[in-house]
This record gives sequence, C-alpha cells and structure tokens, in this order.
Amino acid sequence: MKFKMNALEKKWVLYDVGNSAFTLLVSTIMPIYFNYLAGNAGISDVDYLAYWGYAVSLSTILVAILGPTLGTASDLKGWKKKVFLGSLLVGAIGCVALGFMQSWLWFLVLFVIAKSAYSLSLVVYDSMLTDIAPEDRMDEVSARGYAWGYIGSCIPFILSLLLVLFYENLGITMELAMGIAFLLVAAWWLLLTVPLLTSYHQVYYQEASQHPVRACARRLAGVFSDLGKERKVLYFLIAFFFYIDGVYTIIDMATAYGTALGLDTTGLLLALLLTQVVAFPAALTFGKLSRKAPVARLMLICIGAYFCVALYALGLREQYQFWILAVCVGLFQGAIQSMSRSYFAKIIPADKSGEYFGIYDICGKGASFMGTMLVSVVSQITGSTNLGVGALAFMFLAGFLLFIKADRTEMASAK
Repeated sequence: MKFKMNALEKKWVLYDVGNSAFTLLVSTIMPIYFNYLAGNAGISDVDYLAYWGYAVSLSTILVAILGPTLGTASDLKGWKKKVFLGSLLVGAIGCVALGFMQSWLWFLVLFVIAKSAYSLSLVVYDSMLTDIAPEDRMDEVSARGYAWGYIGSCIPFILSLLLVLFYENLGITMELAMGIAFLLVAAWWLLLTVPLLTSYHQVYYQEASQHPVRACARRLAGVFSDLGKERKVLYFLIAFFFYIDGVYTIIDMATAYGTALGLDTTGLLLALLLTQVVAFPAALTFGKLSRKAPVARLMLICIGAYFCVALYALGLREQYQFWILAVCVGLFQGAIQSMSRSYFAKIIPADKSGEYFGIYDICGKGASFMGTMLVSVVSQITGSTNLGVGALAFMFLAGFLLFIKADRTEMASAK
C-alpha cells in the first residue's frame, strides 16, 4: 500500500527542508569562508581545522547543557511552540549576522551561538514527532523529513554556491556574496517554518505548576533517575552517543577536512551537493524498507557502513576519492538519522518526549564535541588530518556493539 502523508505531517517535514539549508551551509560554505578569514589572519591549515573543530565542540557542549532543560520546559502545556520559536529566531538572526563578520574570532563566536540555537530548535522539533504521527507511521514520516530536507536544501545552496563562485562576474565582493548567501538561507529557514507554526498543536504534555522552574528541575532529575530502570533506553542512548557523534563530526567537518588536504574548493562543494542528492532517494528507500525489515537490522547496516567510511578516509588524497566518500556518506546519512529518531520515539513515554529528546540531543548533537575534539587533537598531535578523521572508526565500532546490546534488551514498561 502506498504511503501518503497527511497535511500536518507534510508541514512537519517542511521544517526539515528549512533547517537543512542551515546544516548544509554549516558543512560547506561556512568552513570555506572561515578559512578565507583565517588565511587573511595568517592561520595555518592544521590550526584552521583545529579551531573550527573546537568551535563545533563548544557549540555541542552548550547544547548538552541547555538541551535537557529546554526540552523539559517544552513538555509543559502550551510551551513547546514557544521554546521552538525562540530557538528558531536566535538561530536565524545569528545566521544573517555571520554573513557580515570580518574577524575570524567573532565569526566563530557567532557561529557557536547560531549553531547552538539551531540544535536546540531540533530538540523540540524531534520531540514533536510523538504529536505528529502514530507509532506505526513514525519510521516513514521521519525518513521523509530527512529525505526532503536533503533535496530541498539544495535550492538555497545552489543559489548560494553561484553567488560564492561567481561573485566577481556579478560585480560584487566575496564578503557581500557571503552576506547575501547567509541571508538567503536564514529567509528560507524561517519561511518554511511558518506552516508548522500555524498548524501544530501540542497533544501530549505535562500540566504546568505554580513553580514551573522547580517542577522542570524535579522532572528532569526524575528522567535521569528513570534511565536506571529503562535499560533499553539507556543502552540505546549510549550506543547513539558513539555512532551519531561520528556521523555529525563527518557532516560538520567534511569541507574543513577537504580544504585542509588542499582539495579544490569548487570540487568539494559539488561533491557535498552530490551527497544531498544521493541522500534523498537513499533515505526514502530505507523508510520503505523499514516496513518490511527490522529497523534495528537496517541501523546496524548503516553504522557498519560508516565504520568503513572512516577507514576509507585514512587513505584519502585525491579529489576523486572525496567524491567516492561523498556518495558513500549520502547513501547512509539520512537513513541513520531518521531511523534513530523514530526508534527512540517508540521506546519513550509520549508525554515526556521533550524531556527525553533533550537527553537524546545530549547524546547526539550535544555530545558531538567528542568526535570533533578527537579529530582536532589527533590531527594536531600527528600532523595528519587523515589520521584525525580515521580515528572516528573507533566510535562507530563502539556504537555498533552497544546498539546490539540495546536492541536485545527488553523494554521495562510500555509507553
């Protein structure tokens, strides 16, 4: 039977299309512009990669601290949309401001703020899945979100890419081209969020108390306490911490990695555009497969594939090898993200989705400082960016083994 999304599910998916433009900007054009600013300041290629990694790490640490608190607050009746909108606005305004920074240091400061706000908006957005779709539709709706996000984000990216590559032909400076590109992405992000903001209603929630701050703190402490009983959730989160950290590190640092290797900038951007195009049908395919095969088995295939990608990066030297890497990442990137989101949504209490997804993002986007820090430190110690990225293989191996443990563990209680 053909799968069809209803109107609300489509509007939820649209936010994936909107925010994915920012993700693509972060992983492609932003590192190149930062390299331009850093180069003007006399910073070496190895230090450029390290500083970028440290900035990404700081952003994810902030999300790890703030995510659970905002997630818990969003579970209060009527708060989910407010927390979501606040994070969205800070991220979008920060995105616009980034395009007009001339100092490499201030660029990194604003980057940390914008990326943190973006990630915090996703804590709330992901938790909305329990309100948007019933359990038997979560896998495919989640997959559609990532799939359309990948292909839809190509529109503002291509326009931004044309500005960056041909700014001289347009009679403008590189700085102005970057400013317009960042403004374009922020506008795309905001406009595609409007349908969700006007239609979403919180179904599952916790009643607000007279002392909301104290109540949120008490509930958040309770969730951490419950993890000791919910072994399946706990083991999954630990596994997720390792394998998704590696995935996000590759997403965040792919362009910086290629640039540090001295690969052609235009080729790098086109290769990453190819990743988005490949990820679209791949994510849809895995979504359909989830109706026929166990999701856990499909997730193990994806984690194993990423382990192989990290090993392949050890020998990356030429442009064509980066293109091969881009295709391989595209095949599994959307699938592993979408299936992780829906798998987790099925094993947590629906009325505490914000709280649990806050912790989910500690172990995901909020904890990816480990991968970026690993790449940065190994690169600086060894003087080899290949060894830095190759070290991520250990994270995928740990995630693979721990996920097997999680999937074999029975749920302590029903949702």
